[in-house]
Amino acid sequence: MPRASIKPPRGWILLPLSRRSARLRTPQFSNYDLTPRTQTPRDHPKQERSKFARSVLEGSTVALISLLGLGLGGYAYSLFYKQTVMKKIEKAFSKGYSSNELVAMGKVAFGTQPDKIQEVLEKEYWVPRSEQTYIDDIVSGKARGRYYLILGERGTGKRALLLEAIRKIHGDGIAMMEAHNDLEVFRLRLGKALDYEFHEDYIGGLFSIRGPRDSTPLLDIERALNQMEKVALKLRQTRGRPLLLVINNIHLFRDDEAGRNLLEILQQRAEIWAGNELVTVVFTSDEYWTQEKLIPLATNMHTIHVRDVRKDIALEALKKYRARFHNEEVPQSILDTIFAKVGGRLIFLNQVAKSNDMLATCDHINRKEKSWFLNNCWILGDSMDDDVEEPQKFCAAAIILARALVLREKDQKDPEGDPRLPEIPLHESRQIITREDFVHSFDHINVFHIDGKGMVRADSVPMQNAFREICSEEGFEEHLKATLNRLDELESLARTREVAIRDPPDRSGGIVPVQTYCAKL
Repeated sequence: MPRASIKPPRGWILLPLSRRSARLRTPQFSNYDLTPRTQTPRDHPKQERSKFARSVLEGSTVALISLLGLGLGGYAYSLFYKQTVMKKIEKAFSKGYSSNELVAMGKVAFGTQPDKIQEVLEKEYWVPRSEQTYIDDIVSGKARGRYYLILGERGTGKRALLLEAIRKIHGDGIAMMEAHNDLEVFRLRLGKALDYEFHEDYIGGLFSIRGPRDSTPLLDIERALNQMEKVALKLRQTRGRPLLLVINNIHLFRDDEAGRNLLEILQQRAEIWAGNELVTVVFTSDEYWTQEKLIPLATNMHTIHVRDVRKDIALEALKKYRARFHNEEVPQSILDTIFAKVGGRLIFLNQVAKSNDMLATCDHINRKEKSWFLNNCWILGDSMDDDVEEPQKFCAAAIILARALVLREKDQKDPEGDPRLPEIPLHESRQIITREDFVHSFDHINVFHIDGKGMVRADSVPMQNAFREICSEEGFEEHLKATLNRLDELESLARTREVAIRDPPDRSGGIVPVQTYCAKL
């Protein structure tokens, strides 16, 4: 049967099958490189191992060089940091005043003109002191081979003596700081005085590396003293005199294990430095217990007792001060009355000299001291409650000791017209109050004072005046006796034990007599 003819659609062109299939199967390689490639032969196994070893060696060399560079950089930074620390501490002892000394010296340090400084000195340090020459020798380096404890009551001018000596040498070779009962605070103050950061600015802290600061405050204080010792050894050849480290108010240290450990560290350093004439350490204290802690280990320690100013010196200085700055000629009778009320205590004389009404200021000071004593040590009589037995024992002991000083004053004569406060030896004071621990507590609250020779007296002339007024009041002896009787009664009640005996029950439910029960036991 003949093949049916197929008519293509309009617009289509029919090609032979052979030509159409050939066009579809033949690729167009006009844009490709048809040059046959040659296959690279594989390297020999020995050559591959050689290349691997070479790459490992190159990587190890780069790593080693990097580590070596890092190590050298760290070592160089460590040397630079140590030298910077030494320079900062050395600068702290250079001529001039640190921030601590500027704050302590006040107006004197900020004066620019010599006449202005002299005027400030005449206003602030207007009472001549006999101890000033000795303190000047210590600060200037003439007195060597010892370390010093300056002991005296509050307000006698211990720090003023040191500041005047420091001013004369313009702070050359001086580091001064205040003590504190918290070791962390003391660590910061020591670092500020020596310009030492305790490695807290070390760059290793940026990488969370455990550094030297991760320790206790005592170890940090030891590190600071080590750095100071290195600086002192370096400067001894150039300066020719020892450095000076002043620590004020060491009585603020706590009388516990931490405070005693700190005091022991400071004393050990002071002993070594004094023996080598390397650093002179000066302690100041208001309380006697610091001397008791230092004496057992003291070899090169010298104690300086700073007391109130003598009557003739104090009255002459007060008279000149009022004539210069107040244009007032003070009569001798008023001067004698002022000294009888406030004595030669500098802190009180400054208040009186700068006031408009000196006698009114003296009366205010006496009232304040009497109020302080009564608020801390007054007794409650025979109506006290049993809950206040222990505090009242403390108060009764203070009243008894005050009465003993008043009685001792009646038998005491004024040497050469210069009245002195009555004194009782420490062991006798303990015998009078029948307690050993109370006297140091009295010294701590500034009611009584124990001097460097172990003598107990009133903390000041106004305090002795308060003792005299209280003991001369009507009914004082009866009130004291009633208080002591009540304390004896409370103590007797505390020692008494009441024993109550009950008849034990019988097993059958009845009551068995005590004798029968005891016989059975």
